[in-house]
Amino acid sequence: MANKSNRQIVIAARPKGKAQLGDFNIVEQAIPSPGDGEVLFRNLLISMDPYQRNLMGNASSELPPIDIGRPMPGPTVAVVERSRNANFAVGDHIVSWSGWQEYGLSDGSDLQKIDPEAAPLSTALGVLGHTGLTAWLGVSKFLEPKPGGTFVVTAAAGSVGSVAAQIARLRGHRVIGIAGGPEKVRYLKDDLGLDDAVDYKAPDFAEQLARALPDGLDRLFDNVGGYMFEALMPYFNHHARIVICGTIAQYNFPNAPDGPNRLPELLKSFLYRFIEIRGFALPDHLGSHPEFLAEVGPLVSQGKIKYSEEFVDGFENIPDAFLRLFDGRNRGKLIARVG
Repeated sequence: MANKSNRQIVIAARPKGKAQLGDFNIVEQAIPSPGDGEVLFRNLLISMDPYQRNLMGNASSELPPIDIGRPMPGPTVAVVERSRNANFAVGDHIVSWSGWQEYGLSDGSDLQKIDPEAAPLSTALGVLGHTGLTAWLGVSKFLEPKPGGTFVVTAAAGSVGSVAAQIARLRGHRVIGIAGGPEKVRYLKDDLGLDDAVDYKAPDFAEQLARALPDGLDRLFDNVGGYMFEALMPYFNHHARIVICGTIAQYNFPNAPDGPNRLPELLKSFLYRFIEIRGFALPDHLGSHPEFLAEVGPLVSQGKIKYSEEFVDGFENIPDAFLRLFDGRNRGKLIARVG
């Protein structure tokens, strides 16, 4: 084995606002031995995702936080090192949910074998993994595409938003992406082929939004919430549909921001414009993964859906890289290479 111990990145403290490096700690544990029916695997790629901030506690989430001293959960790509399970052989590549640690142990029920020859291993954590599935679910299952309508995606240069925007474009929408900074706007228009893109960091954000939405919006795939949702409220058309995929603007804050209560205005807007809004959680729809792969897999291999990945080398660099997700320093799927 590559190491004599199993390094883990654990939660050391509940964040107060934005997560800090001091909220994490690296500990060493003994590498576990597989019992009957179990598999020992070594993680090669580890995913970093915004929802993991919610798992740290003191966040705008109703999910219970993980215990202090426990490793951060999340998806990984791994290779089987020892197996006492007939369904897995040494050398098999798998997707696990073992989180931020170098080794994992499983009875196999939560493992998914993947073929390293079919697609790059990293795609199993991004465009062909949980982020791609999240995007596909929101567009295909809950927004019921309306060809010809205007489809808006917030955080559109991110790993989920970029896939959602491209699927919507392939379904015949006029797609508008919202992202931060001129480079991300260029990426959305020139590389992904969106109809328009708006820079929310620009001083003329409001003017850009008005120019991009002359006929309002019919579908919204929202990853941001907060101020972004409020900025879009005047543009909701009658019978618009909205999916709330994430609220990254509020993840660092357990309470609503100070200010006037907009809820009555929001409800009135929804009522008289007959707007439908819903949220969803990926764990409730994991059974859709085969259907998702059947549609999106060929689109990725044919280059019809493009994806961006950013890699971080070194297990010990995961906490610092994770913090990039909340200040706009990353673009695309953020993955740590640890194998």
